[in-house]
Amino acid sequence: MDVITTILSGFGLAAPAGLNAWLPLFITGLAHRFELVKLTSPFDLLGNTWVLVVLGVLLTIEVFADKIPAVDSINDVIHTFIRPAAGGVLFAAQTGAIDGMDPVFAFILGAVSAGGVHAVKAAGRPLVTATTGGIGNPLVSLIEDIIAGVSTILALIVPVVAAVIMLIILIVAGWQVWRWRERRKRRREMESGL
Repeated sequence: MDVITTILSGFGLAAPAGLNAWLPLFITGLAHRFELVKLTSPFDLLGNTWVLVVLGVLLTIEVFADKIPAVDSINDVIHTFIRPAAGGVLFAAQTGAIDGMDPVFAFILGAVSAGGVHAVKAAGRPLVTATTGGIGNPLVSLIEDIIAGVSTILALIVPVVAAVIMLIILIVAGWQVWRWRERRKRRREMESGL
């Protein structure tokens, strides 16, 4: 992989961690384990059997917790630091083969990428809860898990496509959250003016 492709793949792996911290780590670990990708040390530990077992358990917990209204909000608060860290690890793991790229800088890029996606998700989930009475939360969470899984696989196979998809999703989701907040703000202004 050339440098640009590797960096795009790093973004493509890091961003989905903002939706689900453990799924991209688990998929990347499996891909390394089955020699579909090569991770440099110390990131090659993601393919270790015990690490994969722990990631699988954490993934199962997150998948179920994120489907329950109110629990999903608590889950988002807990993952406020975990998701960016997972994104940082994934970005640094993918770009570790690039000579001259500082691993701390790579970690920061991944953390910012995953943190941005997580911020949009955490801001949007109360909107889903409020507009659907919590009934829509499991469906939205399932869609987020599918996006995270597919984007991770794409980032490993066709990184440019994965990076573009995650950017588009982030822009659309951010715009929707902004639009919803603006409507709420106008509604409050109208109610206070009456």
